[in-house]
Amino acid sequence: MRLARSRSRPTSRNARSRFTRLDPTRMNPTRRDNMRYVAIVTRLFAGIVLIAAATSFAAEPVKTNSMGLSKTSVFATPTPKAYHEKGGMPGSNKVLPRAYSGAPPQISHSISDFLPITVQSNMCVACHNQPAQWGQKREQGMATPIPPSHYTDQRNPQGKVGEQLVGARYNCNQCHVSQTDAPALVKNTFSGGRVR
Repeated sequence: MRLARSRSRPTSRNARSRFTRLDPTRMNPTRRDNMRYVAIVTRLFAGIVLIAAATSFAAEPVKTNSMGLSKTSVFATPTPKAYHEKGGMPGSNKVLPRAYSGAPPQISHSISDFLPITVQSNMCVACHNQPAQWGQKREQGMATPIPPSHYTDQRNPQGKVGEQLVGARYNCNQCHVSQTDAPALVKNTFSGGRVR
């Protein structure tokens, strides 16, 4: 009888060893390192599984020939089409309408003979620099005078008009453009603040 009773009840050694297995501070250092290694490997494996699962649901990549307006490969270097300027010699064209109030006027004549604009050569200023024509009626064939705003330095008091063209306004085709026969890539629906 005594023998059966001792088997059913754990001894103090068995009870102690059962609890020390879970306490890392009382554990054998080699065994503690093994548990850490197993925990790290388990976490890495779980991370790899999650990444693999996430990439299986990834969207299809965008094809390089479906980007942009031209619908050709972004890596191709196509030869651009040659477009020609509209308008004839200066003075022979009508003034083009402005898109909105305060818009820079478009150049109605060809400028291919006047480019590039440099400090030494600005044919635009040679023809349009006529402050004496401000406020006067413009006759057919006369050049449109450069407005007083181009003689006003933004760093000076407002409304102070200088005697010379301000250097920031010297590069004319920064704002003013000539017209070409190039087709519009996107339809323009803007008309002076109203949608066409």
